[in-house]
Amino acid sequence: MTSITHLARRFVGSLLRAEPAATDMDWVRSQLIAAEFDAWQAMAVQDRRHSILVARRFVELAPLATRAEVAGALLHDVGKQVAALGTFARVAATVVGPRTKRFRQYHDHEALGAAMLALAGSDPVTIELVMGGGALREVLHRADDV
Repeated sequence: MTSITHLARRFVGSLLRAEPAATDMDWVRSQLIAAEFDAWQAMAVQDRRHSILVARRFVELAPLATRAEVAGALLHDVGKQVAALGTFARVAATVVGPRTKRFRQYHDHEALGAAMLALAGSDPVTIELVMGGGALREVLHRADDV
């Protein structure tokens, strides 16, 4: 279960519109295949910043992670773009649950992201981690819930 502290940090971070640093962008590009990078670039800026923080924590917790596993950490929320919800709508979706089509999409972002990545030609290990599975799923959960 996601903690209130985690949700509060995500909310505050979502209000900032600063792009990730150039060094972070270079690191992300080095971890993703071209189609994955395009999908990552299509994410909202706050989701891209969040994905970098999560992936950096993921690598600290699992220093021997493969490129495909790091890609899974970077892309764990890529499916959220399908719902196209702003910050306050995401809060509403979190509070009230999957009551509308877009709120359902937001709640189903793992499956939607995995489908996007399958079409992009991602490694099955990346797709499995985005779906919430794989050998390092618990590491990703810890990295994401700080």
